[in-house]
Amino acid sequence: MKVILLENVKRIGSIGEVIDVKRGFARNYLIANKKALYASKENIKEVEKIKTDLSKKDNEKKKEASLIAEEINGKVYSVKKLSTENKELYGSVKPTEIAKIIQDENKIEIKPSMIQPVEEIKALGKFKVKIFLHSEVDAEISVDVSSAETIQ
Repeated sequence: MKVILLENVKRIGSIGEVIDVKRGFARNYLIANKKALYASKENIKEVEKIKTDLSKKDNEKKKEASLIAEEINGKVYSVKKLSTENKELYGSVKPTEIAKIIQDENKIEIKPSMIQPVEEIKALGKFKVKIFLHSEVDAEISVDVSSAETIQ
């Protein structure tokens, strides 16, 4: 299915580009999140007209993302979780928890979908986590998982 992109999408394309993607991806993600439009002749003409506005908006989003990246890049966030004696966690540290910690400490709202742990956080220790703030801007933080209590 052919669609026109309304914003830069990582590994997919840039603003105004007409691309061919699978029908489900187009309907359920790109069009549902207003990242693309169906590639009809009218829509192509419309996007050509508003392409400069879209580029400006994208640059503003990129600047905001850069500021957030500068603020959180390289920071270490601490998490206390229940663990066993052999330093394994009951459950794991999820992106939702990481987003909440960043919100509490820095007053920055980051969607859990932007957060990608390098490896699953299922034990005590330090873990690297990538945060994709924009298609061209990402930050890397560390999550230090310590034990709240050990359960016998």
